[in-house]
Amino acid sequence: MSATTIVLVALGALVVVGLVMFVIRRRRPSAEVPVSRDVARPPDRSRRAFGDALRAVFGASRIDGGFWDGLEEALLGADVGVAATTEIVDRVRAADPADPDAAWRALHREMLAVFDGADRSLHLQGRPAVVMVVGVNGVGKTTSIAKLAARLKAEGRSPLLGAADTFRAAADSQLRTWAERVGVEIVGGQQGADPAAVAFDAYAAARARGRDVVIVDTAGRLHSKQNLMAELEKIRRVLVREAGDVDEVLLVLDATAGQNGIVQARQFAEAVGVTGVILTKLDGTARGGIVVAVEAELGVPVKFVGLGEALDDLVVFEPETFVKALLSDA
Repeated sequence: MSATTIVLVALGALVVVGLVMFVIRRRRPSAEVPVSRDVARPPDRSRRAFGDALRAVFGASRIDGGFWDGLEEALLGADVGVAATTEIVDRVRAADPADPDAAWRALHREMLAVFDGADRSLHLQGRPAVVMVVGVNGVGKTTSIAKLAARLKAEGRSPLLGAADTFRAAADSQLRTWAERVGVEIVGGQQGADPAAVAFDAYAAARARGRDVVIVDTAGRLHSKQNLMAELEKIRRVLVREAGDVDEVLLVLDATAGQNGIVQARQFAEAVGVTGVILTKLDGTARGGIVVAVEAELGVPVKFVGLGEALDDLVVFEPETFVKALLSDA
């Protein structure tokens, strides 16, 4: 074998080894662990857009009619909603600010006042405690339930999941996949089974097995609103009959839904008495103001906010941090 051939074989071997090492590195799982966040902030993209609008308003040299119109437009553009925007702007005007800086301080104060006094804790008094989770399809309900279960488990509780969305073929399997990932038990039923019966079975199983919280998933079919609300009312009646009360009814809302989310929240609140909101997808294109609208117009506290796909991305909503971040770019 000639020297040239030997060199070529050696070079080829080196290339093969290099390719193998490249593939191994590509396939090696990342060692990075998602950083847990304990307060909710508006998404950066949306905050910048809102900040740009506010800077245009507060960059004025004086307060006039155009200033107030601009402030209203900025708040409406952030999904704060007509009713909440009108009330907030009226209160800022009533403070009679002398200049834009004083108006900004009044705005900060009035937006915080919307959230003042709300109880954001989970009240889990039953043994087992009962949590119903409601919301339309596609808002992130299943993942929110998994995150809530993971959070409760980390706090030392032993949650059990009830898969009472029996009409959507993938609902049960998706919830089972998450239950395995979180490491909690799940009780379900066959497709088309009576959702209230599944809720009953889940509560009975949690009680028999000594679990201290049962989280019941429910269907969210918009195309049959009347039937859906009747179904939810039946599930609640069954759980109240067995447990004495439902400790929490948590509504999952998509932060990108804007005012449609307010309409949904009102319908669910009227049907089953919502006690708190989990706001999802605040890390995407959401403007963030829907948080203000939910509390100002419905009086229902936002308890948790979903900021991503990781199990620890369900975080406690903290108004001071949220409002400060929302207004910081102004």
